[in-house]
Order: sequence, then structure tokens, then C-alpha cells
Amino acid sequence: MRAAVLSWQRITQYQGAVMVRNAKTLLLATALGMILGAGAQAAGNKQKLKSAVSTQESAEKAAAASQKKIDSIADQTDRMLTEYKLTMRQYDALKGYDDQVARIVKSQNEELATIDAQLLEIDTTNQGVIPLMERMVDTLEKFVALDVPFLPEERAKRIAGLKALLDRADVTVSEKYRRIMEAYQVEMEYGRTIEAYTDDLSVNGKKRSVDFLRIGRMTLMYQTLDKKETAVWDNKKRAWQILPEEYRKPAMLGLRIARKQAPPDLIKLPVPAPETAQ
Repeated sequence: MRAAVLSWQRITQYQGAVMVRNAKTLLLATALGMILGAGAQAAGNKQKLKSAVSTQESAEKAAAASQKKIDSIADQTDRMLTEYKLTMRQYDALKGYDDQVARIVKSQNEELATIDAQLLEIDTTNQGVIPLMERMVDTLEKFVALDVPFLPEERAKRIAGLKALLDRADVTVSEKYRRIMEAYQVEMEYGRTIEAYTDDLSVNGKKRSVDFLRIGRMTLMYQTLDKKETAVWDNKKRAWQILPEEYRKPAMLGLRIARKQAPPDLIKLPVPAPETAQ
């Protein structure tokens, strides 16, 4: 009985030992499996991490390329915008210039139309003005011929110049008229001034230098340079009249006054009697 009990105890101990050994073996296998599983998982995670890093790098490269392209497009857009603004400013300037030119052309066309109308009027006016100016010159020539004969060469030259002026095509009608009126004005001034000058005089076929004294158009006298002869012009007889000795000194004084060599003074000179107007 005791032997049987011991045997049972041994069997029981043996079974416990086997169970413990199996349990250890199971724990060792489990631990080994866990270790192997963790290693495999770590390797998988590493591969995933590596793949993720590669994906991230590819994404960053793609993003960098995209940003570079965006920057290039942005620069191109800025240049296009600048060129557009410059073109618009040029367009505005050209449009303003074109508008101004159009206004100038319109104004010039209107002025041309006005000038054409004036030319037609001038042609009509010239038909009456040109003959009038010719009559004015002829009248002035006749007046000088009938007037007291002072400065004959100067006045004749002035009238000859007016006649030549009337035949010139390069001189405007207004300039011709102005010159004629200027000549009339000069003749009018002769009637309000006194003058002394030296010139040649022909009397009875003899030519000699004398001093002339003109007082307006009332009196024209001459005195020889030796002061021995004094004469006055008789416009009715159209001849010179020799004056007596009493007019020698007054004539000398009149010549000095006209030349501003003496102050104005009363002098006794022959003056023709006024004529009754007809």
C-alpha cells in the first residue's frame, strides 16, 4: 500500500514536472513568437516609414516644382500686366493726340473755307480797289506837278516807285494801298513844316548850287551861296522872281532857323495872297 502511494506520488510529481516543463516551453515559444512578431512588425514599420519618407520627398519635390512654375507664371503675369499698363498709357496719349489733331484739322478746314470766301470777296474788291489806287497815284503825280517845285527829284522818285509797285504781283493789295497812303501823308506833312536844303538849280540854262528855304507850301525861296541873289517862286507864273536887297537878311535868318541854327523868330518874307476857294 505504501509502495502504491509512493508510486502515485511519483507519478503525480512527474506529471507536475512535465506540466511545468511544458509550461516553460510554451512560455518560451510564446516569448519567441512575440519577439519574432515584434521584429517582423518593426521591419514592416521600417519599410512603411521608408515608403512614407520617399512619398514625402516626392511630394516636396513636386511641390517645389509646382511653386517654381507658379513663380514663373506670376513673373510672366507681372510683366504682362506692366506691358498692358504701358500700352494703355500709350493708347491714352495717342488717343489724346489724335483727338487734338482731329480738332486742328477741323479748325483748319473751317479756316480754309473762310479764306476761300474772303478770296472771293477780295477778288470782287480788287476790281474796284486797283483802279482806285491807280487814280490816286495819277492824282498825286498831277498835284506834285502843279505844286511848288521843292525837292523835285525826291518827289518824282517816290511817285515812280508807286507806279512800279502797282504792277508787282508779289506785293499784296493792302501793302500797295499802305504805301500810297504813306506818300499822301508825306505830302501833307510838307504843308506843316519848314525846311532848308542845298540843291542844284537851272535858270536860263545855267546850273548852279543854291540854298532853298521852304515854309510849308506858302513860300519857296532860294539864295545863292554867295548871298548876293535871293528869289521866290511865283506859282501862278510858274517862275522864279528875284527879290530886292531887303529880303537878303530875312532869307539868311530863315535858312538858319530851318536848320535849327537859330531860335524861332519873326521874319519878313514874301507870301502870296490867299485865294478865294471855288
